[in-house]
Amino acid sequence: MMLKIMLSATLLSVMSIGHANNGVDLSGTWRNIDDRTGFAKAVIQISKEADGSYSGTIIRTIPRPDYTPKEFCQNCPAPYTNKPIVGLKVLTGLKQDMVSPNNFKDAMILDPLSGKIYKAKARLSTDGRRLSMRGYVGVSMLGRSQSWFRE
Repeated sequence: MMLKIMLSATLLSVMSIGHANNGVDLSGTWRNIDDRTGFAKAVIQISKEADGSYSGTIIRTIPRPDYTPKEFCQNCPAPYTNKPIVGLKVLTGLKQDMVSPNNFKDAMILDPLSGKIYKAKARLSTDGRRLSMRGYVGVSMLGRSQSWFRE
């Protein structure tokens, strides 16, 4: 009887560890698509931080027809003022929602073209290839969404 209890406890703890991680990882390279133009804007490297949250850094801008990408953060607050866009950390604090593992919350995202910082949340598709990123002010309904595709 004691062996069954110990085996059950071990099995439950292994299952809970697997559920907490759920194999969901945003780390990697993502191409973001402008929700207004439909063109790709930049390539962002998402990395997992020591605290388990994710951050994203622009590693390349993508020119579109008849548009030259900006080189520096426009009207950005300190510490982003006049920093080059390539190399700029634009996403910080994105945390996995433990209740719904494909959802992420509690982030801040910077728009380097306007200089505005927004709250952000995201949802990863079931195949792990598409990230729906939503930046907003106050409540999520007052915001915009972009699609990011894994490279």
